[in-house]
Amino acid sequence: MTDELTDGYHRFRQNRWPAERAEYEALAANGQKPHTLVVACSDSRADPALIFDTAPGELFVVRNVANLVPPYEPDGKLHGVSAALEFGVNVLQVKRIVVMGHAFCGGVNAMLKGSPSNCQDFVAPWVEQAAPTVRRVVEDFPADQVERVAEETVVRLSIDNLRTFPWIAEREAAGDLVLSGLHFGIADGILSKLTSAKRFERLG
Repeated sequence: MTDELTDGYHRFRQNRWPAERAEYEALAANGQKPHTLVVACSDSRADPALIFDTAPGELFVVRNVANLVPPYEPDGKLHGVSAALEFGVNVLQVKRIVVMGHAFCGGVNAMLKGSPSNCQDFVAPWVEQAAPTVRRVVEDFPADQVERVAEETVVRLSIDNLRTFPWIAEREAAGDLVLSGLHFGIADGILSKLTSAKRFERLG
């Protein structure tokens, strides 16, 4: 373990653990009951727990390159995102699913310009699932808007793909599950939300 992680652990034990010990003990005894499942990018600058200032047990977080949700495909193969969705919705019974994209996303950049040469085994095929949609959408926008539009497009696509899961679509139709799309600005800390408008709108 690196010195940075060890130091962080010590700060956690000294500063946070005493104040939150009762919460952790309750979570251990009673199990987790998160209210929201968040699909976010693995990017180290866009941590949902920090952005939403949440306590332990509030969020069930799924992180991957470019916050992508693949379509429903129960083919017996390995599907990490889909497995997390199934557990979060059917077992934990979350009330909301949030897909959160972010600025300066390397995965989205790979959709636009191609994956790095040393990331062809897994990253390239992963981002390619969204690349045709992203490239088609950004054609209608000026160059200075392409990156942000592409990031928003991936969130929209992931929301659309969530609705291909029958047990998500059924719960949304029944009013038991809400799907939301967000975009986080790393440089300005601003969240924008998916609405009926053509572009995301600033939250609050």
